[in-house]
Amino acid sequence: MPKSAKFSFKSTFGAAILPRGRACFSLWAPGCPAIDLVINGQPALPMLPQKDGWFSLTTSCKAGDGYRFRLPSGTLVPDPASRAQMHDVHDASLLIDPRAYSWRHPQWRGRPWHEAVIYEIHPGLAGGFAGIEAQLPYLAALGVTAIELMPIADFPGQRNWGYDGVLPYAPDTSYGTPEQLKSLIDAAHGYGLMILLDVVYNHFGPDGNYLPQLAPQFYRHDRTTPWGDAIDVRQNEVKQFFIQNALYWLIEYRFDGLRFDAVHALDDSEFLREMARDIRRNVEMDRHVHLILENENNDASLLGPVQQGIQYDAQWADDFHHAVHVLLTGEDESYYEEFAADPAVLLAKCLAEGFAFPGGPATNQNEPPLPTTAFVICLQNHDQIGNRAMGERLAALAHPKALRAATLVLLLTPQIPLLFMGQETGSSQPFLYFTDHHGELADAVREGRRREFAKFTGFTDPKRRARIPDPNHPDTFAASMIDKADPADAARPGWLALHQELLATRAKFITPFIPRGQPIGAQALGRTGIHAQWRLANGAVLTIAANFAATPLLCPVLDDDVIFASPADAHCSAGTLAGHTAIATLRSPA
Repeated sequence: MPKSAKFSFKSTFGAAILPRGRACFSLWAPGCPAIDLVINGQPALPMLPQKDGWFSLTTSCKAGDGYRFRLPSGTLVPDPASRAQMHDVHDASLLIDPRAYSWRHPQWRGRPWHEAVIYEIHPGLAGGFAGIEAQLPYLAALGVTAIELMPIADFPGQRNWGYDGVLPYAPDTSYGTPEQLKSLIDAAHGYGLMILLDVVYNHFGPDGNYLPQLAPQFYRHDRTTPWGDAIDVRQNEVKQFFIQNALYWLIEYRFDGLRFDAVHALDDSEFLREMARDIRRNVEMDRHVHLILENENNDASLLGPVQQGIQYDAQWADDFHHAVHVLLTGEDESYYEEFAADPAVLLAKCLAEGFAFPGGPATNQNEPPLPTTAFVICLQNHDQIGNRAMGERLAALAHPKALRAATLVLLLTPQIPLLFMGQETGSSQPFLYFTDHHGELADAVREGRRREFAKFTGFTDPKRRARIPDPNHPDTFAASMIDKADPADAARPGWLALHQELLATRAKFITPFIPRGQPIGAQALGRTGIHAQWRLANGAVLTIAANFAATPLLCPVLDDDVIFASPADAHCSAGTLAGHTAIATLRSPA
């Protein structure tokens, strides 16, 4: 392959540059009898109707030109498949030349999934695409191997979690240009880092979505979700809009994988299987491309090694998070309630089997267990921090020694670990829910969020609820910025070193031997601890024991070689595990 290369993906949706200063525009608008194309504010050009609600037109146009579609009502709308916007979601779309960027590392083929250590990051809080690129040396030195970007699809305003996107093909202009995004991905590959993208196919945001006017068929009215009518992925054009979007990010931008947000809201496992099959068939066979689900249905039938014909590499393991969170904080409201009675038992089950509460179709008892790599585990992520009323991180909620013990479990367990930005330095900076809506929508979002917490202890009083930060206020976004304090600051001693040392230990003793390894078993230690074992691919036995409470626990003797302990001098040679302690040992193969 040449030292530099250019990549593009040909979609049936949107605009495509042609030779000799021309471009082809395609729009699926079955809700409109006619559509005009307006380029750079010039006189409208009638588009040619095609079959099944499609319109197309080939005309003179060059990269960087702005265009919009005019509806019969006279309303001007952006392209739903816009590759970039001139300013914001209501403005003109830009004609983009996808081959304008020359890749410096086109030979990059990715990394095997078992090597993944994920670092989730919000682009807006990190200084946009250029800001993240500047952090790459730091992240590589930390020991993570994959960066997961929260959603980047163009959203209204300058501040958003990303889950209010309305233009799935367009990187938000507040984060940077398409070329800056490609530069970030390219530079990450140069450091040996994978880049994953969180994509949202279960809903569109409430402001700037013109699809109901263009194509009411995008929605089904017999099912609702928390965001309104469900997306109708039974419709071929709707299905292809999202499948081609996934391929666009993977082929044109060279992302190493996608995390699919809340697929349970789609309620269509066949669509998920078809999407995965199409991705696997169309992305280069020699690339490592990873597909991860967020799926409250806990459907094991969607997960597992691609070589076995199962198409998704992994699922976010909320069960693991919830069990650990209860052990660290004692919280028992909302979805923590079902974990409150026996969190240690449920955590042990997650370590041995992946799920605390399996769902989906019943599995055949003769089927092999899911690999440990089918589960992405975390102590914190954007949801679990930001969906709290005050956005508190674990550093503000848990005993620091207990949190260190949990960090050992997270980073040395042979499942796929995920860190949330700032976690590695012990940051207690909140991560709040923020948006940039205005007028009545801003009022509805603010008051709706406060109503959500009315049933929670501590927020039953309306005066207390009124102190929940307004998502639309600029200060809410500013308060979520990771502080620039020295990681060695006395307020959080040793957190960065702890994460670096644990990840170095993982890379040396565990990661190379995860494939074909299997859990041996796991058990609860009293009500506050766990003991788990795995046989690695080289025959070695990894044991992790942890006590998240201050009171000592009885524990099987740990007399194998200690590869890491928290605190550093912890031991369990007499069958007692001290409070706030975790130990990882390794028994060499016979």
